[in-house]
Amino acid sequence: MPDAAVATVAGFTVVSGAVAMLTGIAGLQGIHRLRRVGVEAWALVKQAGPATDDGPARPLLQYETRDGLVMQVRSPAPASRRHPLADGSLVRVRYDPDDPRELLLQGRERTTLEYVLVGAGAAFILLGAGLLLG
Repeated sequence: MPDAAVATVAGFTVVSGAVAMLTGIAGLQGIHRLRRVGVEAWALVKQAGPATDDGPARPLLQYETRDGLVMQVRSPAPASRRHPLADGSLVRVRYDPDDPRELLLQGRERTTLEYVLVGAGAAFILLGAGLLLG
């Protein structure tokens, strides 16, 4: 049986791993749900403000829902060299018909980040369990 300090560290490790894993799973479920039930639309990229401390500025995407409502939301993914989001260009998005503010930039889903969270969470859970059992 490990001492109290090791058990405390192991407990925090397991809980942290579980939070990371659940965050990744929730993100993957959201992406898969939008791929399945989302409505495809073309969005106009509009210039965003200057970059912030959080990272590069995310441009605004303006699109029309099938109900005729014009939406303007921040891009869920920032522009990059590989995928520039130039002002005035058109990109394909999938939006949730129940909540059109929730959208997915097609081809820029960033599932790798979600899989990394799931994997890191599983590793932390196993590490914490090893500390408790070892």
